[in-house]
Amino acid sequence: MISMRRFGVVSVVLVALVGPAFAAGQARPASAQADYPFRDIKLSDEARIADLLGRMTVDEKILLMSDHPSYPRLGLVFSGQVEGLHGLALGGPAGWGGQGKPPLPTTTFPQEKGLGATWDPELLKKIATLEGFEARYYYQNPVFDRGGVVVRAPNADLSRDPRWGRTEESYGEDPFLVGTLTVAFAQGLQGPDPKHWQAASLMKHFLANENEDGRTHTSSNFGDRLFREYYSVPFRMGFELGGSRAVMASYNAWNGTPMLIHPVLKDVMIKEWGNDGIICSDGGALGLLITSHKAFADKEHGSAAAVKAGINNFLDTYIDDLRKAVADGLLTEKDLDTSLKNELRVLLRLGEMDPAGVDPYARIGRETGGEAPPWEQPSSKALARLATDESVVLLKNQNNILPLDREKVKSVAVIGPWADRVLLDWYSGTPPYAVSVLDGIRAGAGSGVKVLYSDGSDAAAAAALARTADVAIVVVGNHPECNAGWDQCPTPSNGKEDVDRKTIVLEQEALVKQVLAANPRTIEVLRASFPYAIVWSQQNVPAIVHITHNSQEEGNGLADVLFGDYSPAGRLTQTWPTGDAQLLPILDYDLTHGRTYLYSKSKPLYPFGFGLSYTSFAYEGLTTSAPTVKADGSVTVTVKVRNTGSRAGDEVVQLYVQHLGSLVERPQLELKGFKRVRIEAGAEQAVTLELRPRDLAYWDQMRHAWRVEQEKIHLLAGGSSDKLPVQGVIEVENSQEFKP
Repeated sequence: MISMRRFGVVSVVLVALVGPAFAAGQARPASAQADYPFRDIKLSDEARIADLLGRMTVDEKILLMSDHPSYPRLGLVFSGQVEGLHGLALGGPAGWGGQGKPPLPTTTFPQEKGLGATWDPELLKKIATLEGFEARYYYQNPVFDRGGVVVRAPNADLSRDPRWGRTEESYGEDPFLVGTLTVAFAQGLQGPDPKHWQAASLMKHFLANENEDGRTHTSSNFGDRLFREYYSVPFRMGFELGGSRAVMASYNAWNGTPMLIHPVLKDVMIKEWGNDGIICSDGGALGLLITSHKAFADKEHGSAAAVKAGINNFLDTYIDDLRKAVADGLLTEKDLDTSLKNELRVLLRLGEMDPAGVDPYARIGRETGGEAPPWEQPSSKALARLATDESVVLLKNQNNILPLDREKVKSVAVIGPWADRVLLDWYSGTPPYAVSVLDGIRAGAGSGVKVLYSDGSDAAAAAALARTADVAIVVVGNHPECNAGWDQCPTPSNGKEDVDRKTIVLEQEALVKQVLAANPRTIEVLRASFPYAIVWSQQNVPAIVHITHNSQEEGNGLADVLFGDYSPAGRLTQTWPTGDAQLLPILDYDLTHGRTYLYSKSKPLYPFGFGLSYTSFAYEGLTTSAPTVKADGSVTVTVKVRNTGSRAGDEVVQLYVQHLGSLVERPQLELKGFKRVRIEAGAEQAVTLELRPRDLAYWDQMRHAWRVEQEKIHLLAGGSSDKLPVQGVIEVENSQEFKP
């Protein structure tokens, strides 16, 4: 057994790692010591920002909308943006380390889809805290001077369709789940102080950017209710609860208007949700506004419209166009100032305008004290391994074939393409090391178990190898880069950025069939970024385990589960259909037509929230702190859960609601609470979850307000959306309207 104490110290060691950053920072270079009022921390933020803008020329203001701008005469160098969906990316397949520069190692975690499968907000907060620390370390370390502290993460998009090529970048299909994890990640990156941030969380991609084919010109069409109640929820939560003040506008249009110039940026995001920070374009989006959306004749007019809409940072060539827009009167200097005040608020919180000794994070990377860098710290490696363990989802375990007993199993055949490699996706960094599935199984099996390997390219040879072993482990799934060029995916079930999947049926299931025919003790490891319609596997293979790509501890985490050193508790964050026939057209964004567990009438292969364990749990009651609740109040829901198995394990307690008296159409089931808890064998735990009627409101389009209805609410709790054994009813006493 892996000692849980090893995992328990992760947070303690991480605090010790981050702690020294809160001392006074080193002195800035002499050029940054000028006594400008914008450096005076006794002044208000608005006064400091106004002073800086008053000292800038129009050209300097336009430059401020670029990535990593510098102003030697003012002693200012501002941070650029970096990628960080599942670990800081300063390398990886996309070369995020910089053109012509060697990649830099960073702690690398499972794909965002895998992090979602942990259902563990506190874990995600720790991961993001470490990521923000590493971003500071590289950015401020004079040896490296690389990267930045505006981190493009998390991705708050919802994976409503499993064919979406970037499904791997989404936590899941449910807005409450994705929103809760988004909040945790943003809080971890930025830290606990609202005035001083370790790093800035720039969420992407706003909004409904969930098809790759045609993404540069297609329109995602749906009404205001779905905007308010579904697509925008994780972003709103990220701003209001997570404290994020940065976001990326997506390529697509919403109801015919490109997001880069959509009025919703100002009318809702800024005015209602309080995003007084960065709103940036996606890469090349300004040009696409002209060439793909054909919204304007040229980038001069397009850039002016984008700035007026709220954009204050361009990931594009724009300077000459914006300069001309000002000269031609399409845009005033006041328009620039209005937009740039928001960007400067983020840079101010990052300490980029502070005098020396003020920024509490200024010592990170500058004073290492001879310590190993963060990615080499034992706590960082343990955190990556814990995240991988928690992300594993056990889909089937017939006759308890898992976990494998090292004392009884003498030989294991590992079969499958790329099982000897950790495959990195487009937004990955470069891990300091990477443990493949094959290496992890070898290490986990121990010296008493012989491990054989075949890449499966010769199916007959693979089957012959499987026949000689006590157990066969066949590793199948997708290649995160399709093993092909930028917009190429030769395998129909594969997808990535710029390419949607053409089917969800797994071609490699043919290899699974041959291996199973040779060895009935076959375990299928589906290492995948997406849901797959593995109907045959579910019907025939004794055990199926799902894991995503990319973790530096991928092999160790999988082996921990296969050999029983960790009892799996990962849960699916997306519905897995039985096949393509259950899917709606990918450009149909109206969920009410039957998409996701919220509205689908079809029985899926695996439901939302599903996942098995090596132990068993019994739900023994659901109670509420009161039988009724006011519309502006809250109620505590308590669920008693007992571990009825012979070993300790985690359970993900999920709370769903159904509306019993609503006057409008509602989802058939909605997640409104969850908690991952560890319960010892034979022990019982009372799990408490808070429920607010305000979170049950629907969007009243006529009155432009949230409305809580006076009605009865059916409460259902359990370990999966299809297994909710304990239930109850709470009554909302009164109706109430909430203005946004």
